[in-house]
Amino acid sequence: MLFLIFRHNILAFRYLNIISAVFVLLAALVGLLLIVYKKAEKFTVFFLTLAILVSSFSLYALQQFVGFTNHINSTSNYSEYSISVVVLKDSEINNVTQLDTVTGPTETDNDNIQKLLADIKTSQSKDLTVENATSYLAAYKSLLSGETKAIVLNSVFENIIEAEYPDYASKIKKIYTKNLIKEVAAPKVSKNKAFNIYVSGIDTYGPISSVSRSDVNILMTVNRDTKKILLTTTPRDSYVPIADGGNNQKDKLTHAGIYGVDSSIHTLENLYGVDINYYVRLNFTSFLKLIDLLGGVDVYNDQDFTSLHGKFHFPVGNVHLDSEQALGFVRERYSLADGDRDRGRNQQKVIVAVIQKLTSTEALKNYDNIIKGLQDSLQTNMPLETMMDLVNTQLESGGNYKVNSQDLKGIGRMDLPSYAMPDSNLYMMEIDDSSLAAAKAAINDVMEGK
Repeated sequence: MLFLIFRHNILAFRYLNIISAVFVLLAALVGLLLIVYKKAEKFTVFFLTLAILVSSFSLYALQQFVGFTNHINSTSNYSEYSISVVVLKDSEINNVTQLDTVTGPTETDNDNIQKLLADIKTSQSKDLTVENATSYLAAYKSLLSGETKAIVLNSVFENIIEAEYPDYASKIKKIYTKNLIKEVAAPKVSKNKAFNIYVSGIDTYGPISSVSRSDVNILMTVNRDTKKILLTTTPRDSYVPIADGGNNQKDKLTHAGIYGVDSSIHTLENLYGVDINYYVRLNFTSFLKLIDLLGGVDVYNDQDFTSLHGKFHFPVGNVHLDSEQALGFVRERYSLADGDRDRGRNQQKVIVAVIQKLTSTEALKNYDNIIKGLQDSLQTNMPLETMMDLVNTQLESGGNYKVNSQDLKGIGRMDLPSYAMPDSNLYMMEIDDSSLAAAKAAINDVMEGK
């Protein structure tokens, strides 16, 4: 138990870790003396029983917590996705050996398509050729129209197709699938008192490690000396150069997630001119279920609206949210005056409220269930020691971090090209240069301790 406490900086404030160690050693010494000198046998039995129970409970709680952090760190260095050969549901084709050609976007996703073709050649002894399509959406349209018998489909693009064809999954069948893993770069461990965390919110089925578009994109700038946190929201529709798989071509920010969390991180690093040290990915649907285990959260709502999801009414002022209400609160944008930017602000409010509850003594009341719930909804590459350093700083100061927020502003347009979806007219937010400059300055101020 003492090894875990000192190894991971647990209770490393106001000398509590040292005091705990001294207490445990003294208790062991007293127990040993009572046994050796055979004094007060009834008291000895009671004392030793109590000491064993307390130590066992403490060790169990520590192991649970360390195991939890190991779990959410365990998938942080990779992302999972799949690529398939797809035909129409009523097609008589059930095996790739029945095909000679497939259709897919070789110009934008050639590496993944070639991995699939190589796997088919190895396992099925079949050489397939690929007819190029401008995008996966265009390939799907050609499948529906009968222009092609089979297409290649990368799983991370499925929700893009679903946005235009909600029933697409019922129209197709996958006759061959290869699961793929994409490595994620190691964290840039910060030795400074200030660092940046990328918070990505996804809403998808399957494991948290699945590659997915990111609907929530928050840069959390933390300064441990000044105890300040700045949350910078970049709206999902922001029109920015997409790093890595996006080949630095402009597209909406949410599409960076298609190429993996590294792409989102590098895109935001390029946009704001900072290093991002760690990332946290939240599956919003499962993450918000924790709110019920925390007894709900309270946030301030600055405009009256009724949510499309759940039809919940939220008046102006402080509102108490359970998990279903919170989901309606963070998803709504159509009823809000500033649309997606207001949604981003509401997402910030709920995330901050949940974090504050999780780092309070109230969370101890439902410790086991909270730990289990977080395991399936959270992924991070932040080491446990860094997490504990933040918690210790807050507990030692006797107060919360001061949290401020800002969001990037711009003008909505429908005439800008999308690299991931070149055949579609999508809503994009062209970033306002003065808003970007102000956001950069605010981030630098927190980093520099101003």
